[in-house]
Amino acid sequence: MKPSEIKELIISSLNTDADPGIISGQLEKEGISFDFKKGFKDKVLDKVFSAGLTITRELEFVKSMNFVFYRIALTGVAAIVVLLISIFLMEGSLSFNSFLGLSDSYDESIVCLLTGN
Repeated sequence: MKPSEIKELIISSLNTDADPGIISGQLEKEGISFDFKKGFKDKVLDKVFSAGLTITRELEFVKSMNFVFYRIALTGVAAIVVLLISIFLMEGSLSFNSFLGLSDSYDESIVCLLTGN
């Protein structure tokens, strides 16, 4: 059997309609056998059941990301509070116009600039 035919058999075995017994029978008939070294089964099972370490690492990653997020969030909240205090001290109030940096005198000058008067 040519390598391309073997490759086609292996790829066709991935189809859901294919019968694995027929394909493995064809491969064995051609003299292709899959013999694994001693201890292969144990190595595979060790890898499969070591997934607990991966889950532990993911949990540690999520915990560290939560810690970093809270540090950044608290810093952001502190910056917003400082900004609100500075706006209140400069404008004397916490209105929408003071957030935009507008006061009564600025409103009049904007109207004058827009109307040309």
